[in-house]
Amino acid sequence: MNETPVIAVRDLTKTYAVGEIEVRALRGISLEIPRGQFVALTGPSGSGKSTFMHLAGCLDRPTSGMYVLNGRDVSRLSKRDLSLVRNHEIGFVFQGFNLLPRTSAIENVELPMLYGKPVPAKERRRRAAEALEQVGLGSRLDHHPNQLSGGQQQRVAIARALVNKPSLLLADEPTGNLDSRTSIEVMGIFQRLNAEQGLTIVLVTHEPDIAEYASRIVGFRDGRVRLDRPVQQRREAAEEIQRYDAEGDALSA
Repeated sequence: MNETPVIAVRDLTKTYAVGEIEVRALRGISLEIPRGQFVALTGPSGSGKSTFMHLAGCLDRPTSGMYVLNGRDVSRLSKRDLSLVRNHEIGFVFQGFNLLPRTSAIENVELPMLYGKPVPAKERRRRAAEALEQVGLGSRLDHHPNQLSGGQQQRVAIARALVNKPSLLLADEPTGNLDSRTSIEVMGIFQRLNAEQGLTIVLVTHEPDIAEYASRIVGFRDGRVRLDRPVQQRREAAEEIQRYDAEGDALSA
């Protein structure tokens, strides 16, 4: 018996009204993402990939069609129920980090646990520290965002996305504000979470090289899926970091 996919959409459409003009952002998407898969969504600006991400993250509702998340049709849930789904089943990582500037790393990671079912303060602190340890920031719990590099801030954001133990992690251009080496490090975290914990990850990127860290690429164009293929020669972040550092040592010698 096949396991229920994390995401299953059928004939999904989304139309926006811009003044008197209707913009058809999605034109009938049908797609399944099995549990434990690492998928990169690619395509040019305006292709529909970010709209699909918003619908997958329950940040918006489709105009028509069906969206089943973990076996539950969430297409027509109320705003309150969508909020509960977002908080407990989905983790979000954005390009801009979205951290509270006057709040420590561990307090930023605790934030999702302040909504929904109450979590005792001691347990919040334990789970937040554990999440930061997972992303290599166990020694930076009390640092504020302005005391952290861009890559470290993105790690805090990833820890915050993990703290409620979601079944789905959505990452929207997570390397867009990072340099090359730091981008590889972040993709390494995603690869490790996917391999070691079986976390389902959906990543939006316009960078073809970043997409190659995933195991499957889904390409959008004009509101439709135009490409859906496995990654034949997957880039391995851990190996690339070693090579990157070796080249740097050779240049400085």
